[in-house]
Amino acid sequence: MPATPDQIKRAMQTTNDLFNSEVFGKRNFAALDNIYTRDARILPPGAQMISGREAIKQFWTDMVQSANATSAVLASVDVMPAGEGAVEIGKAILTVKPPGQSTAQMEVKYVVYWQQEDGHWKWHVDIWNPSS
Repeated sequence: MPATPDQIKRAMQTTNDLFNSEVFGKRNFAALDNIYTRDARILPPGAQMISGREAIKQFWTDMVQSANATSAVLASVDVMPAGEGAVEIGKAILTVKPPGQSTAQMEVKYVVYWQQEDGHWKWHVDIWNPSS
């Protein structure tokens, strides 16, 4: 039986929470295996597209460590079915404390195309931009 929209939204929230708690909170970059599909792509602002889970892990490792990022709280604004996946539009608050600087927060907006992989909903295409 296919998942209901509410079940998909709950699965998405679980994955989004994992991104915050494990990747940002604990710097457990191996957890990205449970967040991104094997052949995922990210489109970071002001940078080239990055393809594949290993390259994505390296991107997040470098970004989190260099900015001393401590949290990324994601919130879905809208979720829409799309083909065999779903599209999530959301917003996030990133908290960083670069060395020698005060803690700062940045609001971003994002779009993620989700696909199921190994029975779990994961990010397949991820793009985000600063809100201001």
